[in-house]
Amino acid sequence: MDLWLIWLIIAAVFAAAEIFTLTAALGMLGAAALVTAGSAAVGLPLPFQLLVFTVVATVTVVFVRPVAVRHVLQPQVARFGTDALVGRAAHVVSEVTGLGGRVRIDGEEWTARAYDETLVIAAGATVDVIEISGATAIVYPRD
Repeated sequence: MDLWLIWLIIAAVFAAAEIFTLTAALGMLGAAALVTAGSAAVGLPLPFQLLVFTVVATVTVVFVRPVAVRHVLQPQVARFGTDALVGRAAHVVSEVTGLGGRVRIDGEEWTARAYDETLVIAAGATVDVIEISGATAIVYPRD
């Protein structure tokens, strides 16, 4: 069996293992094996193939992997759905107590409850949305 084919099989094994681990390290080793398969296909002797594998693997794991991991682990930029409503201002449409009431958030009317169950928030007041529980906004009055 030709050496380039063996390196190609090693690259495929690393790529398959990367799918299950998602660490990016095995993917980098697979890329190094793929480059080494190319060097073996042009006729480089085995000691130089091992040197190519070592150099490419070291460079990718040390320099490329941290950049790739940083891009994968970036925090979510935007909040969507009900998470986007938390922290927004709302206007009380009908009196809000610990049991119920109604508020308007960005033009939409929501059922609401006061964050502090002893509070009574009059209609027309401005409140902050503390959390969304189901279809109910939990609110607290602005001071």
